[in-house]
Amino acid sequence: GLLALSTCAPRVGHAETTREQLLVPYTASYSVEWKGITAGVATLTLYRLALDEYRYDSTTVARGLARLLVSDPVKQTSTFKLIDGQVQPQQFRGIDEKERKTELDFDWPSNRVTGSARGHPVDLELRAGTQDAMSLQIASMLQLRTGDLPERIWMIDGDEIKEYEQHRDGTERIKTAIGELDTVVYNSRRPGSDRITRTWHAPSLGYLPVMAQRVRDGKVEVTMRIRSLRRENTDTH
Repeated sequence: GLLALSTCAPRVGHAETTREQLLVPYTASYSVEWKGITAGVATLTLYRLALDEYRYDSTTVARGLARLLVSDPVKQTSTFKLIDGQVQPQQFRGIDEKERKTELDFDWPSNRVTGSARGHPVDLELRAGTQDAMSLQIASMLQLRTGDLPERIWMIDGDEIKEYEQHRDGTERIKTAIGELDTVVYNSRRPGSDRITRTWHAPSLGYLPVMAQRVRDGKVEVTMRIRSLRRENTDTH
């Protein structure tokens, strides 16, 4: 997950205002910890390309001992459109820690996604609302704003479309590098999986994720914590 704005859906008659309120371009940086050890810094940036078209970039750079394992940045980019307030991915590009590329193109009129993922060809039928790994974060924030976060979602991961379950897991006030924040906590997992992704969203920041953890068998493997946020003409450090 990673950004949004406000808490109630704007009325239909204010189309331009609605778009501006829904998605404001921003940059957020996060520290990445692996089993308590600093592993890197992730920077996520949302760009507005046109009236209803956006690009969402993620770059993760290894730090400390992790640089011995991952020397080059890990990058992901999603281009998506807002269709009636809903996120619809158009293109996904990525390169992982092993320098394997993923290139996906979404053809919604035909309900197909095609391309390649880490050396494997991709040609899959799309389910309604399917997201890529980046667009899913934006979609979740917009759904949290309007109270419409679904219990089941579908995301393309590599060369397959996977189903995930998600549910609210309470509220928590946490200390962060940009201040103390009230958050709502959500868990997501694949059906039957022992691996959970737990995300802390800050309503005061438009449900921007300010912390996230990957937990397996009750043990925290990876933690991301917000370091800074820059949105519009404001800075939060």
